[in-house]
Amino acid sequence: MSYDYDLLTIGAGSGGVRASRMASSYGARVAVVEERYLGGTCVNVGCVPKKLLVYAAQFSQAFSDAHGFGWQGTPAQFDWATLIANKNAEIERLNGVYQRLLTNAGVEIIDGHGELLDAHRVRIGQRVVSADKILIATGGWPVIPDAPGSQHVISSNEAFFLTELPRRVTVVGGGYIGVEFAGIFSGLGAQTTLIYRGPLFMRGFDDDLRTTLAESMRGRGVDLRFNTTVGAIEKRADGLHCTLSDGSKLITDQVLCAIGRRPRIDGLGLEQVGVQTRESGAIIVDDRFRTSVDNIYALGDVTDRVQLTPVALAEGMALASNLFRGTNHGVDYQNIPSAVFSQPNLGTVGLTEQQARERFEKIRVYRSKFRAMKHTLSGRDEQTLLKLVVDDATDRVIGCHMVGDDAGEIIQGLAVAIKCGATKAQFDATVGIHPTTAEEFVTMRTPVAD
Repeated sequence: MSYDYDLLTIGAGSGGVRASRMASSYGARVAVVEERYLGGTCVNVGCVPKKLLVYAAQFSQAFSDAHGFGWQGTPAQFDWATLIANKNAEIERLNGVYQRLLTNAGVEIIDGHGELLDAHRVRIGQRVVSADKILIATGGWPVIPDAPGSQHVISSNEAFFLTELPRRVTVVGGGYIGVEFAGIFSGLGAQTTLIYRGPLFMRGFDDDLRTTLAESMRGRGVDLRFNTTVGAIEKRADGLHCTLSDGSKLITDQVLCAIGRRPRIDGLGLEQVGVQTRESGAIIVDDRFRTSVDNIYALGDVTDRVQLTPVALAEGMALASNLFRGTNHGVDYQNIPSAVFSQPNLGTVGLTEQQARERFEKIRVYRSKFRAMKHTLSGRDEQTLLKLVVDDATDRVIGCHMVGDDAGEIIQGLAVAIKCGATKAQFDATVGIHPTTAEEFVTMRTPVAD
């Protein structure tokens, strides 16, 4: 049977674009269907604009720290409108880059919403196209629960386009998105409160990192309220009145909900085609990204495996190679490094101490907590934490964690060592770069008491 395309991708995010470009480079006829913006969440309302806002927020602390180094003068004034306008211009530039990447690779871009009609046909508006293979890479979408006053709440999507900086901001949620935005708003001068239902935010990360980050954020002025939820929100003349589960009241100007994301599958027609999903909405795939329908594939956040842009890119590369080069590649999800661009940053790769204790008979833990050299003059009493988790039987380093400036940059390099199975003896034999924070990872010699 003849089809319009060899591969039709629904969703022009990181994974979808990479798979489509590579498939085209292997000689396939490829089209991408996208109803919103090229580049997906990461480029438009995720990694890229968030990092730009984090950079902006870090200047306030830098200005404060500068006094201890002899810098004097009138504090700089921040203008939210300028930041957002410059951020928007950069995102528009990147949208153009993605368009050129696809076009130059020979991939056709189809604007509109794609809906599966059967295993080989997709409807986009009034147009119906066919493809031998279909890839679903539609990503995720923020969740805002239906609760009293939820119409007054924004998600991270809208936070990037606020017309002005709120004077008071309340962030609901204790994952990386909530923590990052709390740091952004606080750093830019807003009175910021973070509310999380559990006893400590950043669930899933090493407990020492979670505790240290909480201490640092409180030290930077963020009001952290744990074991608390928002019951109702009422809009009044003086702001949004939030009723909290502990009986207290909180008045704020903006509530940002960051309690999680769900796979974006609405209107895709998965049910009528027979593509199976989990209760969460995530598309079920095997280790080669195949769904329950033979010629339909899915990858990235819509599968809710590991919600990281580099993971979606790796999946897209592997899938394109499998489909059009005859390979049989999967993606190794072990020891994937990640960073949270909180203030200070959090970086991690490998197992947490808790996970290691569950999987290994005996482990050694090395921990160093100190005030970074910079703050001996800045005067800021903020702690940096570095931590190694080692399998005692093999001496292999199975976890590497950090809270402190540039944690993501430092952990990226160490992730190579962890991936290669480096031992603690090899860490010890490595000469450090002095004076740096990172050298502490190769100078820790005494494990903490078990």
